[in-house]
Amino acid sequence: MRFSCAYLSKIRVRKKSSIEGYTLLELLVVVFIIGSLSAIAAPSWLAFLNIQSLNAAQNEVYRSLQEAKNNSVHQKLTWQVSFREQNEISQWVAHPQTVNSTLLKWHDLSSKVQIDDAETTFTQSSGVWRVQFNFKGNVNGQLGRLTLSSKDGGKAKRCIITSTLIGAIRTAKENRSPQNGRFCY
Repeated sequence: MRFSCAYLSKIRVRKKSSIEGYTLLELLVVVFIIGSLSAIAAPSWLAFLNIQSLNAAQNEVYRSLQEAKNNSVHQKLTWQVSFREQNEISQWVAHPQTVNSTLLKWHDLSSKVQIDDAETTFTQSSGVWRVQFNFKGNVNGQLGRLTLSSKDGGKAKRCIITSTLIGAIRTAKENRSPQNGRFCY
């Protein structure tokens, strides 16, 4: 069997292209670029996730306060929302004031969130913060705030504030300058 020169040159070209690829240097440059971009983006992504956890926890606490306020009006009883840190997990429970909170099922907030002791001003006893709403839905003279911060650090804070005696509840986040020694107002 006789092959022409043109046919043999095509075979050689195919063989040559099948063993070609990227050099080690080219692969290292690509890996370096991907690593650099990841190092730049990772902290921003983690901060974004922390803020999302704080926002979700803030919404959950806000809803728990609204639930207690609504229940106090509908049932004509004093309702309370209790907060605590148990096994490094922040928890809450809404219940009538006459019911012992230790007997109830507590709801966990995100494991990435903690209650900021320094900025929380709700009434506290035995490691449990509480706020009460009377039969009219008014705060029982206990104005204050619950401040949440990230366990991973950072300056992001979220707070839930009972700001008037008639039971107004609002949310806020960290500010650049403190007011009365607190950054969340």
